[in-house]
Formats: sequence, structure tokens, C-alpha cells
Amino acid sequence: MLSGRERRRYEKQIMLPDIGEKGQEAIKSGKVLVVGAGGLGCPVLQYLSAAGTGYIGIVEFDLVNETNIHRQILYGSKDIGKLKSIIAKNILEKLNDLNSVEIFNLRLTDANAVKLISSFDIVVDATDNYEARYTIDSVCAEQGKPMIHGAIYKNEGQVTVFNYKGGPSYSSYNPFDGNKLKNPAPSEVGLFGMLPGVTGTIMAAEVIKIMTGVGDVLSGKVMIFNIMNNTFKTISLG
Repeated sequence: MLSGRERRRYEKQIMLPDIGEKGQEAIKSGKVLVVGAGGLGCPVLQYLSAAGTGYIGIVEFDLVNETNIHRQILYGSKDIGKLKSIIAKNILEKLNDLNSVEIFNLRLTDANAVKLISSFDIVVDATDNYEARYTIDSVCAEQGKPMIHGAIYKNEGQVTVFNYKGGPSYSSYNPFDGNKLKNPAPSEVGLFGMLPGVTGTIMAAEVIKIMTGVGDVLSGKVMIFNIMNNTFKTISLG
């Protein structure tokens, strides 16, 4: 049940007929693991926390670098050289002290992914490397858990949901090819700073839709957008 404070805090969200108290209670009981607290993970974490997601896990092992700050909006100049996971947890707890935040200061691998993901209902792929994506996808498929996926490149972003109610997986959408693992990360080719903010916000919306059971989830579809020429399109998979 929602407390009086929670009803006040989430009043505007509860007012939406599709959400209501029942939907807000579902958000409160939600358990979401966000893998990566970089450009995509920062807006995802902030909006999930603000929305009242009851239990948020953060998998992140990296330190803040000065080149991160223009797009990774949880961090500032004084955070350079510090652990992203700890900073992110502290900020989220200040943003909303009604949620629980747990950090896993490590790199997600084949060896630890099963245990990490098993405690959560939904996994957000906010990573920037292919190895982690295939690992998350494989474990989510085995455990029957949806994987919200986002990716960015220069001015273009995309969002989709894998392994949702029998929907396609990441590996079926993007079959494994060892050569892909050699491709440059977005941070190595330049990136428009606002792009991960737009992408991460859409990813967070997909999480809320899945938790509450409302809206049209991006399962079997990929939303692709370019923020320089203002184009948005959704393509079907298969």
C-alpha cells in the first residue's frame, strides 16, 4: 500500500487513469537492475528513482572521467576519479529516499550475470559494449525477464525491448559476430551530449510501462531517432 507521503509525492502520476494507485503500487514493488551508469544509465536511474521504483540495482565498476561529464549528468567536476556506482547511489538517495538502491561495483560477466539478474524483475541494458549485451540477453532469456535495450551513435539513438512475453531476443535481432566486438564505442567517435538523455528517458518509460502493464511496449519493434534532423521512426523486427 502507498503511504500518505507517497500519495503526495506521486500525485500527478497517480492522477493518470492508466497508472492510478494500482500502477504506482506496482512501481513501488518493482525491482530493476540497471547495467551501466554512464550516458544512458544516468537518465534511466534518475527517472526510475523519481517515479518511485522500489528497488534499483546498479552495476557499474568505472571511475568518473572528465570526458564523461558532458553527457553523464549524475556526475560533476568534483567527482572526477571517484567510483560512479557510489556517487550514483548517493544522488539517487537524495533524489528519493523512499526507494532502496543497491550497488554492484563490478563488471557484469558470464560468471556473475546469473546471480546478479536473478534478484530483479527487469534488466536495463545501458552498457556500451557488445559482450555485456549478449550476456544480459542470454541470462534474461533463460530467466524469462525483459531486457530494455538502448544504443547511441553520434546523433542517432535507438530503443527496444527484448525477451518480453516471448518476443525477440537481442541475439536474434543482432546475431553474434566476433568482428562486431572490435567496433569503436560511442565515446570513441564523438557524441552529441543530449542524445543519451533522450534515449535513456525513453528507456525509463519502457520500464514503467512494463511494471504497470500500460501502453504499447517496444517489443518486436525498434524506435530509431536522429536528434539533428528531428526524425523518429519505428521498425518491426521479423
